[in-house]
Amino acid sequence: MFDEYQAKRILITGHTGFKGSWLSLWLRQKGAIVAGLALPPEKGIRNLFEEASVNRVVSSVFADIRDFSDVERSLKDFQPEIIFHLAAQALVRRSYRDPIGTFASNVMGTAHVLEAARKTPSVRAIVCVTTDKVYRNREREQGYREENELGGKDPYSASKACAELVANVYQKTLFPLDGTIALATARGGNVVGGGDWSEDRLIPDMVRSLTASEDIVLRNPRAIRPWQHVLELCAGYLRLGNFLLTDPAKATGAWNFGPDRENEVEVEMLVKDFIRAWGRPECYIRVEPARLPEAGILKLDNSKARRVLGWRPILGYARTLRWTAEWYSAFYEKRKNAIDLVFEQIQAFEELASE
Repeated sequence: MFDEYQAKRILITGHTGFKGSWLSLWLRQKGAIVAGLALPPEKGIRNLFEEASVNRVVSSVFADIRDFSDVERSLKDFQPEIIFHLAAQALVRRSYRDPIGTFASNVMGTAHVLEAARKTPSVRAIVCVTTDKVYRNREREQGYREENELGGKDPYSASKACAELVANVYQKTLFPLDGTIALATARGGNVVGGGDWSEDRLIPDMVRSLTASEDIVLRNPRAIRPWQHVLELCAGYLRLGNFLLTDPAKATGAWNFGPDRENEVEVEMLVKDFIRAWGRPECYIRVEPARLPEAGILKLDNSKARRVLGWRPILGYARTLRWTAEWYSAFYEKRKNAIDLVFEQIQAFEELASE
């Protein structure tokens, strides 16, 4: 699976983040030559990049995508063939505290990466990662399709919708002037999986509560989200990246890599299922309503990726939660190494995919 990345020169922006770390390790396992461009991990917050020693297998440049000269120099030095652009300010609640920084990272940062790529002759393909929150939310039951209207009421969502517009300009107008780079955007759901310790995210918040024997606090227990394992998303990114190289006319544009309908569940249901999967169903859950507005329903329609790319989710809801709970339980209670847990689940995922 994904053996086509053998010896390919890959640049991952945001490789110090949760998804970036999983993607970096998977690509290195496949024999890719991987470099990363990102801010260093935040001090004082546990992170997968350091726990799994990603820095030992990936060549890292610690820089800020808000600085165009840093981005341009990094691409010039590494000469990548494919770029996976994940670097972003990725937290909704933080975007309320720092809207300017969020727009600078997610909008201008994206423009910087794409413009630097335009000036780097080696680049052939770019997967620009955004989010399910790029759509103008109408609190509807149907999953959003790629052609639906973009929007966003909070700074994070709006900044990612703007990033989609920036990518569209480069894909349809600027890159064709040179005729050398295929570009696509990838919109995923609410990602879960072992090794995420980000602030204000449901699974990491639960893990912190469980390991500290504290109550689990929910802001919006009735909110419905499209939950999916990080490996499902990474598999989508990798499949899309390969299609951009082999069939760019088919692969350019926007893509939803959301889970199937069974994974679209309420927050409270996910929490109860997660603590059962961990073996801690006695934990107490209480609700403290959020002061900041949050979407009630978010769903994605993944039919285009299924039909055109042949990608599909394979883990399902129960396995997604079980794998996530087992990862954290093994890390905290069995003291297993993070990198070993990552590679074990990659191998298990590939075996399931081959079936």
